[in-house]
Amino acid sequence: MRTRTWHGPATRTTALAGCTALVLAVTATAASATGHGHSRDHARQTLAAGDGWAAEGTGTTGGAAASAEHVYTVTTWDGFKAALADGGDAPKIVKVKGVIDPVAEGCASFEAEGYDFDAYLEKYSPENWGLDEDLSGEPADSPEGLRAASAAAQDKAIKVNIPANTTIVGVGRDAGIRGGSLQIRGVDNVIVRNLTIEAPLDCFPQWDPTDGDNGAWNSEYDAVVVYGSTHVWIDHNTLTDGRYPDSTLPTYFGQTYQQHDGLLDVVRGANYVTASWNSFENHDKTILIGNSDSAGATDTGKLKVTLHHNRFKGIVERAPRVRFGQVDAYNNHFVVTKDQKYGYSFGVGASSQLYAEKNAFSLPSGISAAKTLKKWSEAPLTAKNNYVNGKRTDLIAVHNAEIPGETLQSDAGWTPTLRKRVDSPLAVPLIVALGAGAGKVR
Repeated sequence: MRTRTWHGPATRTTALAGCTALVLAVTATAASATGHGHSRDHARQTLAAGDGWAAEGTGTTGGAAASAEHVYTVTTWDGFKAALADGGDAPKIVKVKGVIDPVAEGCASFEAEGYDFDAYLEKYSPENWGLDEDLSGEPADSPEGLRAASAAAQDKAIKVNIPANTTIVGVGRDAGIRGGSLQIRGVDNVIVRNLTIEAPLDCFPQWDPTDGDNGAWNSEYDAVVVYGSTHVWIDHNTLTDGRYPDSTLPTYFGQTYQQHDGLLDVVRGANYVTASWNSFENHDKTILIGNSDSAGATDTGKLKVTLHHNRFKGIVERAPRVRFGQVDAYNNHFVVTKDQKYGYSFGVGASSQLYAEKNAFSLPSGISAAKTLKKWSEAPLTAKNNYVNGKRTDLIAVHNAEIPGETLQSDAGWTPTLRKRVDSPLAVPLIVALGAGAGKVR
């Protein structure tokens, strides 16, 4: 097809043989579980029937039906944007080769004329500005106005809209996007696979003196946004802070100069999403499903999301945080690393119906299983057959016993049916380690 380019001897031997057989068996399980569709061409693979909420109804095929003239190979950010824009909603496949980066020239390339960060710090310091008034209403030529203009330039450069009927797939094991924001807005039928996606770094966070008791820096830009869209499959990607972990961020006004937002947001009436075999790494606010307690008119009956066979390692919170949606989370592995900051994994929010089953948690000494759940609103959930450090654990019972002021109720009121296969939670850590993340599509 033409593409467009833009022990004792005996005992020890027996034991080793047994271990080898186990590893081979799990490897085979991972391989069979990650195969989807009928094509060996990863770019034309479709979501298998029954594989999570994205398989509901018409299913998710992305650009599998693309004609030859709508298959593109891109090596630059500009080429990526051009390929996505070409051909409207006709099925298309965009193959990303290598790493593309919309911020390759650095943050300075987005600065508005006259922007001076030192002047910004001087004017809006708590000593000079106080903490009672936000920065709204500042004129265009003020430090805040110039920051906003600079932020607008970055926004335009790093966001890209993904059209309907599109597959975006990385070529090989080292394809990725650094600092870009994939916007899946108001469309149907999108697949994103086999990419290492480094979270966007907000070059121009805004200081809000009124945020909390001491003010806070607020950042923009999620790595992947599913906004009002349907039938979306996010598969075999690695999403991470990459070169810029929060530990490297500076402090101004006594607050972390926060330059990251989320890795994956599913919001504003989005529906039928499956996120499978991804590795979410070293990030704070990771997955948000439903962005507002007041969005019932838009989100009720929607935000149906499946999360399975994903790895969450070094994640602080929101894995995910849920409002409204019927979210099925099974066979995921949550790894809390020693000495990392940790808040919670599952966040139970307004009218949410979270069903968390057969997940595995690896927690270091000093981190109780009670912390895996966090109650934000009164909403029952189902949490069954989950394992913590290899031991079956009733997450709700442990949470309620240790955090009595935050009592959670059982029974989400529904039972998932859209599952392709479910693995033993004892095997999940190894299966997910072998199969999740970019470069592991089979």
